[in-house]
Amino acid sequence: RRDLPSEPGRSRNWLKAKCVKRQEFVIGGFTDPEGSRVGIGALLVGVKHGEALRFAGKVGTGFTAVMLTDLRRRLTPLKQRECPFSPRPAGWLGRNAHWVKPELVAEVAFTEWTEDEKIRHPSFQGLREDKPPSEVTREQAVAELEEAAREARGRHTQIRPGPSAAEVAGIKITHPDRLLYTDIKFSKLALAQYYESVSDYILPHLRGRPLTLVRCPEGISNECFYMKHSKLWAPRPLRRVKIPEKTKIGEYLVVDSLPALIGLAQMDVLELHTWNSTTDQLELPDRIVFDLDPGPAVEWPQVIEAARLIRSVLQEQIALQSFVKTTGGVGLHVVVPLMPEQDWRVCFEFARALAEAVVRINPKLYTVSLPKRGREQKILIDYLRNNRTNTSVAAYSTRARPTAPVSVPLRWDELSCGLKSDHYTVNTVSKRLRQLKSDPWQEYWTCRQRLDPEAIKQSLSL
Repeated sequence: RRDLPSEPGRSRNWLKAKCVKRQEFVIGGFTDPEGSRVGIGALLVGVKHGEALRFAGKVGTGFTAVMLTDLRRRLTPLKQRECPFSPRPAGWLGRNAHWVKPELVAEVAFTEWTEDEKIRHPSFQGLREDKPPSEVTREQAVAELEEAAREARGRHTQIRPGPSAAEVAGIKITHPDRLLYTDIKFSKLALAQYYESVSDYILPHLRGRPLTLVRCPEGISNECFYMKHSKLWAPRPLRRVKIPEKTKIGEYLVVDSLPALIGLAQMDVLELHTWNSTTDQLELPDRIVFDLDPGPAVEWPQVIEAARLIRSVLQEQIALQSFVKTTGGVGLHVVVPLMPEQDWRVCFEFARALAEAVVRINPKLYTVSLPKRGREQKILIDYLRNNRTNTSVAAYSTRARPTAPVSVPLRWDELSCGLKSDHYTVNTVSKRLRQLKSDPWQEYWTCRQRLDPEAIKQSLSL
């Protein structure tokens, strides 16, 4: 009623009618029902894109119990092992759905297409017996087509993604202008471009290693969380690996390529933490990491002294070469590369024995006790990074801290009072790499050293 004012609550004077879109979609799969539901859980639908069937989302509403039972009856004879969608839906859906021959067409109502070309708030309207799957493509309103044509005529160069999307290394970056680091105005697109610029240096540290990640979907100004297991969506180039744990099977993400690395940026990942072993020899670590974590009252020169002491003990007493890097936080990592020959137990016991031996050298300054209270003036020598499933931040990974610091490998002679752990950031690492004449860890990649029981005995007697 145009002659009546709007009022709160429901009434017959004003009615809300949503403006929705409707079109046909090809059914390519379905999920199992849950709880008291019968027949199917949801339909997986798509549209033709050239010769491929492009996944457009899942439809889980709009059904009656009779519809659900009838759809299951009609879909069961069409089941096949091969996924009809290209590319295959990611995550849990892609691994657990039932695939069918793309022969049935459904009419679906929905509110809009999302930026990643999926339908929002879909509702099943019925099957279309009169339209073949080959004719089902994404429909556009006439006004949209006319606007696109006008824009194309006005351009003399290749159409580029607008502010709602961009592309790096073939990976679509949605919300590219979103500020992940608000203090330095560093965007999601800038993060992807940073990783592209350092890819030659960071990828060797990531390849084949299961990851634990820190995601900040709205940037560091909002909630961030650790993601150990990867049940949620991830870009297709990221590899998934299932690893037996104490009480379950954990699924981890692995980066083997530049597109996979950029995929983490698309997921708003700000920290990359890696295992000490690779998936091809999962139970045989190929490095040991000592994490030096100083209390708030510890001076930076004392942290440098601790790293050099560990290096000296390793080199002089056990003949093991070690390498150092900043963590991007407040401490340093001393990393010992190994031939992957000893299991987790042997490596862990060695790391603990050496850490305890260093503490005995100066118990007033060093500790292996984890609780922060009581060690404000001490440096924690954290050897627990060498336990199975534990991780340490990867070289060249960003950190979820206001200035976007980066964990950076150093030469031993670069350690100085003016180069603290958060010295290098996303804005300065590229300049450092351009100025370097060689990789500061060049010998790391060719170091072939072994950890044997004799080394453990020697460390215990230090």
